[in-house]
Amino acid sequence: MSTDRIEKEVLLRAPLDRVWRAISDSEEFGRWFGVRFDGPFVAGEAVNGVMTPTDVDDTVAAQQEPYAGEPGKWYIEAVEPQRRFAYRWHPYAVDPGTDYAAEPTTLVEFTLTETDEGVLLRIVESGFDAIPAERRVSAYEANSEGWAIQTELVSKYLALGEQV
Repeated sequence: MSTDRIEKEVLLRAPLDRVWRAISDSEEFGRWFGVRFDGPFVAGEAVNGVMTPTDVDDTVAAQQEPYAGEPGKWYIEAVEPQRRFAYRWHPYAVDPGTDYAAEPTTLVEFTLTETDEGVLLRIVESGFDAIPAERRVSAYEANSEGWAIQTELVSKYLALGEQV
């Protein structure tokens, strides 16, 4: 088992353009993920994100509450319409007393593949081996669990349609 990368997949029963909006539009992404951004996702630019409870699941929203308000910078790497969205961030950067700016980031990639049953969303976060040893295991474990939850949240968000 690799400890450098997390890989998750989910089959989403929604049209490709709808799934693409859910992952590439910063406002829509924030609704299911649980973060509020100060701007759109643009390749080569950074946005600031503040953790907020997700709009999609009250139970998950309550679990996110302790981290609400924690700011973080997201470095947008790629916005390739209806195919790939990628960004870098400091994983599990939740201690307000720690400056994570000097630490390496991980790369998070969302790739979309149309299938007969819907759209296969693949999420890969890589680069954990470069994270400082004292944080590496907790960051990997927290994000592995987090991505499992996020695959459920994006599914719920898309099932709600345009209501959210």
